[in-house]
Amino acid sequence: MDTSIQICPPGKLVYGMQMPITAQSTVFAAPWEAGAGSDEIRRVAQACDRSGFFYIAVCDHVAVPRAAAAAMSTVWYDTIATLGFLAAATQVVRLLSYVYVPVYRHPLMTAKAFATLDTLSNGRIILGVGAGHLQGEFEALGVDFSRRGKLLDEAIDAIDAAFSAEYATHNGTQWKFSELGQRPRPLQQPRPPIWVGGSTKGALRRAAERGDGWLPQGVPEMGMEAAITYIREQRRKVRGDAPIEIGMNSPWLYVGKASFDLGPNALSGGGDEIAARLRQRKQLGVSHMGVRFRSRGCNELVEQIEKFGSDVAPHLNE
Repeated sequence: MDTSIQICPPGKLVYGMQMPITAQSTVFAAPWEAGAGSDEIRRVAQACDRSGFFYIAVCDHVAVPRAAAAAMSTVWYDTIATLGFLAAATQVVRLLSYVYVPVYRHPLMTAKAFATLDTLSNGRIILGVGAGHLQGEFEALGVDFSRRGKLLDEAIDAIDAAFSAEYATHNGTQWKFSELGQRPRPLQQPRPPIWVGGSTKGALRRAAERGDGWLPQGVPEMGMEAAITYIREQRRKVRGDAPIEIGMNSPWLYVGKASFDLGPNALSGGGDEIAARLRQRKQLGVSHMGVRFRSRGCNELVEQIEKFGSDVAPHLNE
């Protein structure tokens, strides 16, 4: 990749959120999400939009094997369709795939879909990509699970080429194309940002070598601080001084005093108290932070989003 795309304000910590309802793994979904639908999705997205959130995000699973469904559920809204819905429902918040598995599709299909979304959303798309983890899903789609890392490396290069030129050329091991034009072109120029997700050492290397940003998925085995150091060292070796926008996720949050058990790994309190804890991530060099909230219903989640925007966010960059 010849260029590095920066979209986060330099020296600032911005915040975003995975959308509820659209993915309902038992690991993170609240019970009320099971009965929710498009109206609640719209309400949450619009609350983020007016509360200064930098992004809202949607994940990617095509078909969950029955053996994994008890933990993961089978509720995973389609990434492209959902981001299109969110684009129409919002005005300024960026739209992130956290994360999309591009090796499930030809790179030209991914480039076409996200370039179109970028045009329709007035330049708000962030393509977040990952290698995937669900072996049965790979097998059902006819993709070699053991090669997923190498395939993703090539897919990123091919998508980058297609984002960057109307008639792109890519001559890889898995995919080859040339003299094939794609319009509409992305509104963001020279191309939309590509953030690389994952917390394995291979994913950290991939983010350093090919990403404009990094999206952690859990805390890396080496620890977050060591992982950020590793990414920056690898970045300098391969890309020199090209910047990379580092992400990190918050604990579960509740702004104010909760009247119910928030469970493990939760942080609650006043806005300035929560902000002080979250600012520690900025000191590690983090530029975008995923936040998540405990809630018992859509109304409470919307209230939490709005309280974060009014009570916490003004203190994040003090």
